[in-house]
Amino acid sequence: MPGLRAFLLLLAPLLLEVPGPAGAQRDPLPIPIATPGGRRAAAAALQQRNFQRAEPAALRALGQLRKASSKVIPGSGHKYYLQFTTEDYKSGENAGSCLATVLYLKKKTPPVVNIKCTETKDQKKIQEEDNRLYQKLRHQTKPIMANNIPDSYGNIEPALEPVWALAVAGSSYIMWEKSTENLGYSMAQVKSAKQWIRKDDFIEFDFTVLLHEIPTQEIISCHMRLIWLPGHPLNVKYFCDSENQGLEDGSGMESGSATGILHERRENF
Repeated sequence: MPGLRAFLLLLAPLLLEVPGPAGAQRDPLPIPIATPGGRRAAAAALQQRNFQRAEPAALRALGQLRKASSKVIPGSGHKYYLQFTTEDYKSGENAGSCLATVLYLKKKTPPVVNIKCTETKDQKKIQEEDNRLYQKLRHQTKPIMANNIPDSYGNIEPALEPVWALAVAGSSYIMWEKSTENLGYSMAQVKSAKQWIRKDDFIEFDFTVLLHEIPTQEIISCHMRLIWLPGHPLNVKYFCDSENQGLEDGSGMESGSATGILHERRENF
């Protein structure tokens, strides 16, 4: 079967070590690791993917960790080799399997992620769903302002589902960038959301999001500015209340007028 053959070819370089020439010095083979460390690394890989895809209709949540191993990369850091299933973020249905490597560098930088996933959702349908979401937000005559998504009972009003999806996509950047080998993050709640009505085609929001830090169980509040247009990278800037720092930038867009707007409106956080 072509699909299975392609998946096995993808699996081989990630989970196997190829022996070098006789007498050559080789890196130690990956060794099995405890589930919590593997799940944190898998979550970070998926968060990076959710942000990079910039497709709210294609958001995925971590399912089952199937395989996990790790090894020390001399002079670099700790590298994880992972195989896991994923679920559709909204429906909870099977969304395909992923293979990933996650390298936690010794210096304080985001983990380096290499991830490949099988698809169960047609790309054309994803684009159609994203366009419907975009049209709902783009044609607001009054800017959306909302609090506590989901509410204390875990419910999200249907009209606010696009807002929640955008917040998850943007927060994925924060969670990936802040994650370390010993700390992971999940999205707890959108505490507040405010839409900015723009004259161009982009969607713009200010969010206050609450992140659940694992394993400390702390709740961290982060303020995020997000700019999005289907087919374009997400532009995200943020700062978290626990950090004394300026806005962190996560964007595939070139600096220009959009970046200026973000800095100009920082006081509105």
